[in-house]
Amino acid sequence: MSTPSAGARPLRVALVAGEPSGDLLAALLLRGLRARWPEVQAFGIGGPRMQAEGFDPWWSYEKLAVRGYVEVLRHYREIVGIRNQLRERLLADPPDVFIGVDAPDFNLDLEATLRAAGVKTVHFVCPSIWAWRMKRVEKLRLACDHVLCIFPFEPELLARHGVPASYVGHPLAAVMPTQPDRAGARAGLGLPNDAPVVALLPGSRNSEIEQMAGLFIAAARLLRAQRPDIRFVLPSVPHQLARIRAAVAGAGGVEGLALLEGRSHEALAACDVALIASGTATLEAALAKRPMVISYRVNWLSYLLMKPRHLQPWIGLPNILCGEFVVPELLQARAQPEALAAAVRDWLDSPERMTAVQARFEALHQQLHRDTATLAADAIQKVLAA
Repeated sequence: MSTPSAGARPLRVALVAGEPSGDLLAALLLRGLRARWPEVQAFGIGGPRMQAEGFDPWWSYEKLAVRGYVEVLRHYREIVGIRNQLRERLLADPPDVFIGVDAPDFNLDLEATLRAAGVKTVHFVCPSIWAWRMKRVEKLRLACDHVLCIFPFEPELLARHGVPASYVGHPLAAVMPTQPDRAGARAGLGLPNDAPVVALLPGSRNSEIEQMAGLFIAAARLLRAQRPDIRFVLPSVPHQLARIRAAVAGAGGVEGLALLEGRSHEALAACDVALIASGTATLEAALAKRPMVISYRVNWLSYLLMKPRHLQPWIGLPNILCGEFVVPELLQARAQPEALAAAVRDWLDSPERMTAVQARFEALHQQLHRDTATLAADAIQKVLAA
């Protein structure tokens, strides 16, 4: 299939994004596609940001937003059922191109099937084969005509394994300001300028909220007892706000906490330090130039299965990209309220250390800042013309 010619039917693009971060990435990609092909039709699985760009959601990404082996098993039948229905629908009426946005466990098998049937396939966000599951590169070679990479070292790695790829920069680096407006963000959120502020980001998946929200509130209670002037902001994606409220109440709550619907970038701009679950939000915190404490817990069996496959000593994206522990990581058994509170307090008590890490994050921001939407559209146009 090739790019529709002038006067022909519009370009038809199927996309699958499986979580809020994928929804954001796909929305930025859709903006670039629409600039190149104004009449583009996009459909598949996605979220509200994609819908704002004209996307037709056949299913919501909420159906796929599950992490961890054990957690996935609980929803396996429903997820496989959705993938089977989507595959049959796309095979019956093939799009010009299928773009899987992250979610490799869901997307790569689907991409392989569609590609074998003659559909062009693009995967947006290289799976973290440099961190774990290196064997997945074989599946990438089978499944994808092209991979859009958000980190600069990835295309060369994929090329060594025969996978065509392009570095398109990280879309968040273009969205987030080089110099966050701390005072403006605090004013917008009703926070005082002279109080320490900690952003709590326990994640957006059900399993993350279950594992992390109560833990972060317990750490916040300890910090509040030690520093009564401290304030907290906890942003939540809208569809999880009720679940977050329940988790906070279940943990006993904490004085000085503001629960926010969305507004995560404002929360990061306003804070001094972030206490944050491992994931894309850690990169958002780095791009906001904020020191952080990274934490994570999963079901113990999921952790035992995942740990031997991990190829690097870090799990947080800022540490991976900097190649060292520039911010602390407290995982699994080490993720205790006392330890988390102490790590946050260490940042607040070390302004010179905070300044040093902010300089590292400024350099990282420049490295990741590219015109992602245009570069991605360029790569997709070449795939369509091949």
